[in-house]
Amino acid sequence: MKPYKRGERVGGLIQQVISDILRKDISDPRLAMATITGVKMSDDLKTARVYFSVSGDENRIEKASQGFESALGYIKRKLGSEITLRYMPKINFFYDESFDYGAYINKVLKSVNAENGNDYSSVEAQS
Repeated sequence: MKPYKRGERVGGLIQQVISDILRKDISDPRLAMATITGVKMSDDLKTARVYFSVSGDENRIEKASQGFESALGYIKRKLGSEITLRYMPKINFFYDESFDYGAYINKVLKSVNAENGNDYSSVEAQS
């Protein structure tokens, strides 16, 4: 048995290619600071959920979503020339909320530590 499902391997390849496309080919200012954080493929490889992150507020996230939808045709054409698959997957872009959630948890932990009188900032500075 293979250690990874084919969908995971294809998803990783799609993530790499889309990241390269964003970095080299797309000049849309809405996507200037967007980063592809992951790709989840369906088991039949016909659907790809592409997760991205951007720094900023809700307005910036919405503009990045619009930028990805605008560039979808171009991204699919470039993917088709870079990756050989029987079917080009349907690509959907989603904002990756895990970074926001991680920042929120970090903020909560710092506030709990501050309330308890624990100050770990000197430990973090030494690391």
